[in-house]
Amino acid sequence: MRAVGLKVLKNKLREYVRLAASGETVLVTDGDKVVAELVPPRQERSLVLADVYLAEAVRKGWVTPPTLVSSDPPPRLPVATVAEVLQGLDEDRAERRFTSTRLWCWPTFWESQGAESKKSSSPLMISTC
Repeated sequence: MRAVGLKVLKNKLREYVRLAASGETVLVTDGDKVVAELVPPRQERSLVLADVYLAEAVRKGWVTPPTLVSSDPPPRLPVATVAEVLQGLDEDRAERRFTSTRLWCWPTFWESQGAESKKSSSPLMISTC
């Protein structure tokens, strides 16, 4: 067991943390008074920080651990039937086809907007829609 003052600990923190990680207890003193201890992690403590936070959340009641633990992934539930997906895809394609036709048919688009002056002779302009 070692004792170290705050000023020395601040200057050589990495060294004292390595000592604690290797199993030695380091007492931190402020003057002649012990104010803290650097100790190695407990055996049951996980080395991964996320596991520590999860364990603390379970202990505080923020998270409930699973009642049945299984190594298999949970069963997948279908979000929609194949018919619903295909119908949605057809609707999306039809909507996109209509929108792209309107965007590329500049004369028709601008006439419908009532802005004849905005028409330009663009090389992308399609004369018939």
